[in-house]
Amino acid sequence: MTHPTVAELVARSNRLGADPKNTNYAGGNTSAKGTDTDPVTGEPVELMWVKGSGGDLGTLTEAGLAVLRLDRLRALTGVYPGVDREDEMVAAFDYTLHGRGGAAPSIDTAMHGLVEAAHVDHLHPDSGIALATAVDGPELTEKIFGDRVVWVPWRRPGFQLGLDIAEIRRRNPQAVGTILGGHGITAWGDTSDEAEAHSREIIDTIERFLAANGKPEPFGPVLPGYEALPESQRRAKAAALAPFLRGLASTDRRQVGHFTDTAPVLEFLSRAEHPRLAALGTSCPDHFLRTKVAPLVLDLPAEASIEQCTQRLTELHETYRAEYRAYYERHAAPDSPAMRGADPAIVLIPGVGMFSYGADKQTARVAGEFYLNAINVMRGAESVSRYRPIDESEKFRIEYWALEEAKLARRPKPKPLATRIALVTGAASGIGKAIAQRLAAEGACVVVADRDGAKAAEVAAEIGSADVAVGIGADVTDAGQVRAAVDAAVLAFGGLDLVVNNAGLSLSKSLLETTEADWDLQHDVMAKGSFLVSKAAAQALIDQRMGGDILYISSKNSVFAGPNNIAYSAAKADQAHQVRLLAAELGAHGVKVNGINPDGVVRGSGIFAGGWGAQRAAVYGVEESELGAFYAQRTLLKREVLPEHIANAAFALCSPDFSHTTGLHVPVDAGVAAAFLR
Repeated sequence: MTHPTVAELVARSNRLGADPKNTNYAGGNTSAKGTDTDPVTGEPVELMWVKGSGGDLGTLTEAGLAVLRLDRLRALTGVYPGVDREDEMVAAFDYTLHGRGGAAPSIDTAMHGLVEAAHVDHLHPDSGIALATAVDGPELTEKIFGDRVVWVPWRRPGFQLGLDIAEIRRRNPQAVGTILGGHGITAWGDTSDEAEAHSREIIDTIERFLAANGKPEPFGPVLPGYEALPESQRRAKAAALAPFLRGLASTDRRQVGHFTDTAPVLEFLSRAEHPRLAALGTSCPDHFLRTKVAPLVLDLPAEASIEQCTQRLTELHETYRAEYRAYYERHAAPDSPAMRGADPAIVLIPGVGMFSYGADKQTARVAGEFYLNAINVMRGAESVSRYRPIDESEKFRIEYWALEEAKLARRPKPKPLATRIALVTGAASGIGKAIAQRLAAEGACVVVADRDGAKAAEVAAEIGSADVAVGIGADVTDAGQVRAAVDAAVLAFGGLDLVVNNAGLSLSKSLLETTEADWDLQHDVMAKGSFLVSKAAAQALIDQRMGGDILYISSKNSVFAGPNNIAYSAAKADQAHQVRLLAAELGAHGVKVNGINPDGVVRGSGIFAGGWGAQRAAVYGVEESELGAFYAQRTLLKREVLPEHIANAAFALCSPDFSHTTGLHVPVDAGVAAAFLR
């Protein structure tokens, strides 16, 4: 049975974390102190439950709490070696844990345990950080709160900060919380409801003060030419720039991207003060750990051409990398972790929006959300004062904190296709669906494209959240829809790496029965459709400068002459030769092009379910339900071919194991001797 104190804590945490005005994603922590029975002695024991490292308040469960013995935690003050060695105290928290399991204690554990209050909240609200980063933050805090909330000068999170806040609590019994300079807020209470009320009081009071006293244009006047482009125009420009930008952001290591053109970002970039403020960088540790100390900002007006933008972005990227390396070298000590990479995590394009990058889609999206938080912070601080983040040296101490490095080292090993972005056509059923599922299971972000957009969305939802898969409608015979599909892929995930030409259909007819319309339809979908998809995707792959893969799901029939199959087999032969032609042409750009020749994939196949199965069964004189078994018996291996077998081959061809293979056709037909390649 859940302890009532734990139930209260989880409910409070979820309420606070559900509203982004209270704290950012995975930011802040909450705690509660109470008594439970020690299972060893049977005696009461004082405990503290606190949100563990890396958790998110909005989705916190009991499993995300660290549970510590309060007497042992507070006894650590007797062995605390001082601020120069306070990182050692994090390992010491392990010796204060109670029971089995639970989350790892975070760096803020001391703040919660040492403060003499039953319930403590530490949050990162935009309004609170705006006050915490104002040049005259101490004076504003006193003006707004009197002695009810106390200013705490910036100190890196850790054991000493916990001691500092505990001392402030002792000296100021009337206070309900603190403003942590450059960082956020902390509040407390004798009950869970009281702590939550005090947190909300601090946040709401600052919001009201900023609204009543803030100047109307905190970011300065509009910068002519930097206003937001019309939506369709800015989205088109974003799609054109996305692959190029991802290539820049992946100079040191491959990244996944996220794009947003939300109004606050566009408004910030349209104002005269945005270059100064962006250069100052973010302040809250949660912000710059994910956004880096500063973004890369394009210094061209919104109407600048793609060519002008890419040329200038190349120059700015070189400068950014040089400046980041200089920042690292200014502050690195002999025992500092190695530089993790000099590419920007945030790229701001006036009139267009913000691109953010990370090791996966969620990380990239959250980085963008944190920079939006930073924009809100700058707006608040500039509206009543002047924004001043913490010193650069302090940012470095946190960005290259040994504890942060240890956290990164604990991440699980990436899956084989991690950071790769796939577009699969005809993916709402059969082979395409199986390929989309397999690529996602191996770590890729997947765009499920199909003429039936609703079914594509259903398949994407089955695969996972929008951080893993998205579904779109696209008719591959329409160049405009194909272009839109590629644009959707690069805007969803930042770029494109793997393209699978799978969309297809078939009509089983003899030469004399095949109409011109039959011929055109099958060639439009498979021959022309593959051409259109490959052409649109190749432009993105070339702009990205990161290589990539294009796969054609062709057929055994591309080389095998079967009866009553003229239009389908000819279209498949066209696809097969496209593989060879494009392998020769795109190799110079590091793009591999390979094909897969399936046969007899009956179960789960959209083509066979659409009438092709009945037609082929009639040709061979068997029941339609027995067609898969019939095909199996005519193979060398006597095995039925299923969609997942083609998905296995697709994964293999895109995996690192086939990094030097292009122009290949892989038969997945259980062995059809007549279809052996010669």
